[in-house]
Amino acid sequence: MAQLFPRSANALARGSVVLLLFLLAGVGAAVFSLARSGYVTRQGLVLEQPVPFSHDHHVGQIGIDCRYCHTAVETTAAAGIPPTATCMNCHNQLWTNAAMLEPVRASFRDGKPLEWNRVHDLPEFTYFNHSIHVAKGVACVTCHGQVDRMPLMYQFATLQMQWCLDCHKDPVPNIRPREEVTNVAWTPPAGFEQEQLRLASLYNVQSKTSCSTCHR
Repeated sequence: MAQLFPRSANALARGSVVLLLFLLAGVGAAVFSLARSGYVTRQGLVLEQPVPFSHDHHVGQIGIDCRYCHTAVETTAAAGIPPTATCMNCHNQLWTNAAMLEPVRASFRDGKPLEWNRVHDLPEFTYFNHSIHVAKGVACVTCHGQVDRMPLMYQFATLQMQWCLDCHKDPVPNIRPREEVTNVAWTPPAGFEQEQLRLASLYNVQSKTSCSTCHR
């Protein structure tokens, strides 16, 4: 019986298999990269807000403490968004006619809260408690970045599970004295590692990586 396919068909078949494997690997790598890109994680994304609030100005230049606006950060799961009355504590005397602040004045006048767009928006199946992290000596900048240098707020970290687990597996390097948690300018002194170990023991910091820690 005559041969149906030329000898070159074997090489072509082997080449096709190799090409297919490379193609599948390329698609896998592309999906892997996309899943960790800012397009998916929103890392670095600046969202439009009703007022272009500048942490750079209020925190970095004026020196307002995080807790002045985020009053619940030490006691509840949510840090809290300040009511318009907090803004008006200053802005009923400063920049009273600035067009940029008209939404703030209207909110205060009409008794309707500003509708801010959440920058750090975790999935509903994820539980995060600000007060626990603050009590353990984890600084605001650890998760939110140097907000004192952000003219417009953006998501500093990926907020993906692996990023959380990296800290939960080894939390000690991210611990600082509780009184310095909201201090965006604080830097650890030389040889601070031993003090971090002491603080970890004092604050009862545990390495929690079980699913139920964050998924309840």
